[in-house]
Amino acid sequence: MVDRQRPGIPSERRPGDGDRDDPGDVPARPEPTKLIQSVQRALRIMELVGRHKDGVSAPRIAFECGLNRATAYNLLRTLVYEGYLRRDNEGRYSLGLEVSDRYSELTRAISGPKTCGDYMRRLSAETGYSTFVARFVEDRPAVTEVIEGNRSPHVEDLIVGFDDGAHATALGKALLATLQPNDRARFLRAAGMRRFTGRTLIEPDAFEHDLAVYGESGVYAELGQFKEDVACAGVVVRRDGSPSERVVFAVAMPINDIRESWQQMSARLREAAAELQPLI
Repeated sequence: MVDRQRPGIPSERRPGDGDRDDPGDVPARPEPTKLIQSVQRALRIMELVGRHKDGVSAPRIAFECGLNRATAYNLLRTLVYEGYLRRDNEGRYSLGLEVSDRYSELTRAISGPKTCGDYMRRLSAETGYSTFVARFVEDRPAVTEVIEGNRSPHVEDLIVGFDDGAHATALGKALLATLQPNDRARFLRAAGMRRFTGRTLIEPDAFEHDLAVYGESGVYAELGQFKEDVACAGVVVRRDGSPSERVVFAVAMPINDIRESWQQMSARLREAAAELQPLI
C-alpha cells in the first residue's frame, strides 16, 4: 500500500538533513499497525468521488485510486448499497445521501441552526435539493420561503407567493391533508383541479386516495404531477391551530432521485419536521 503523507504535516527528517532546531519541523504521525486496507480504499474512493460534482466512472475510480477493477467494483457496489454513493444511468458515481446525513449530524453536534432559513440553507447545501416552506395565506396553500439547490431542476413557478396547483404539489397536498374532508372538498371545488401534466390527479376521489396512502407515512409526494421530470416530497411541521398557523416543509428534486432514495428521503424529511418545529 502506498504511504500517503498527511497534508500540512512535514515528513520526519533524519540527522544531517538540515537544521533540526527549526520549530517548523514536526515529526509525521507514525502509521499504526493492523490497518484495514478495504476501509482505507473505500474512504479514498469517496474522497475522489467527492471531488467530481458531475460524477466519475468506475474505470477512472479504479485507475486514480490504484485499484484493480474487481476490487473497485466490489467496493463501489458496497458503498452504493449502504447509501454512501449513488450510481446514475450512465454508470457515473456521486456521493449519496448517507454522506449528507453524517455531515448533518456533525453540524448539528457543533452548532444547530437558529432560524428556519438557516436550516433550509444547510439542507440545500448538503443535499443539493431546493427546499420550501408553505402555509395557508388567505385560505390558500402558498409558498412562503424558498432556498434553491444546485441539483434540483429550476421550477420558475415555485417562488414565494405561488398559491396555485395545491392538488399537484407535495406542499399543497401536505397542507390540504391538515383540513377536514369537507373543508378540503370545498377548497378543491372552488380552486379547481386543472391538469398540469399527464400525471396530475384531477378527480377528487383519486386525490383523496393519494392523501390516504401518503398519510400513512406522513410524507406526501408527487412525481411529475406538477412539472414533468420533477418530484417533490413534503411533511407537515405544524398542524395545530387555525389553518393560517399550519406549516409544511418540502424538497424538490429530479424525479429519478426520489425513486432511488425514497426511504432515505422520507426519513430525512420526518427528521426535518422535528428539527424545524422549534424554529417556526
